[in-house]
Amino acid sequence: MKHFYIIVNPQKDKELVLTKRIKKIVEERGGSCDYQLNQACDVTELPDKTECILVVGGDGTLLRAARDMAEYNIPLIGINTGHVGYLCELDTENVMSGLEILMKGTGYSVEERMLLTGYLMNKSGHSGQQVALNDIVIHRSGVLQVADFIISVNGEYLNTYSADGIIIATPTGSTAYNMSAGGPIVDPRAELILITPISPHTLNAKSIVLGADAEITIEVAPRRVENDEKAEVSFDGDHVGILEVGEKIVVKKAGTRTGILKLSKLSFLERLGKKLQGYTS
Repeated sequence: MKHFYIIVNPQKDKELVLTKRIKKIVEERGGSCDYQLNQACDVTELPDKTECILVVGGDGTLLRAARDMAEYNIPLIGINTGHVGYLCELDTENVMSGLEILMKGTGYSVEERMLLTGYLMNKSGHSGQQVALNDIVIHRSGVLQVADFIISVNGEYLNTYSADGIIIATPTGSTAYNMSAGGPIVDPRAELILITPISPHTLNAKSIVLGADAEITIEVAPRRVENDEKAEVSFDGDHVGILEVGEKIVVKKAGTRTGILKLSKLSFLERLGKKLQGYTS
């Protein structure tokens, strides 16, 4: 690889010290490298010859970059300058050695990760479709009471959860909010969709694992006589809209995928064990 592009979170790379260092090294070795800030990510600035996108920041920065660049089919690699950074392959200590591997063109692999796509169905019609690498979350908003969420799969009623919210996660997102809510951890290369309730108010409410071909509809059901329940919808942690009683969100596997570059020879289980130790240390 010779042609790189950096998407950087300036709050995680003060004065862009690391970003400019990477750019300098790539250019000194005959490559090309430019960058832009993640807050105003403009896909039209991406050079046509880009072979790899370096994401400097943390998991949140990588998630946003994956969504913004999903249609371009260019692999990404995360450089963690924050905390645990589960999705990030590199950190400030090994970024230069990792860069050498990438520029040599050997010693790495690309893992194809599935994405979710979804849209809201509300009084004003259908919203535009958006994608998520980790998860789509529907969470009660406003009054401090649980909400009822009606779940249908492929047009067939599945269950009604009384809960604070619902997480629909990819295998990549199984180690994120899904894990915190008690959902299962699965290999990020798998092809499936997870549904996990958030703080359910029944003892038998469990996560559900569905095939990747499932189309999931979640409707906010009336629970109070005022019918004033609302739920906030977020894609990878970013707010996209509000659902009121009777309104729905439809979620399914996206037609595009995201390539995540891997340099480590560690297996999924070895990597998981190391990262989980980071949460408890």
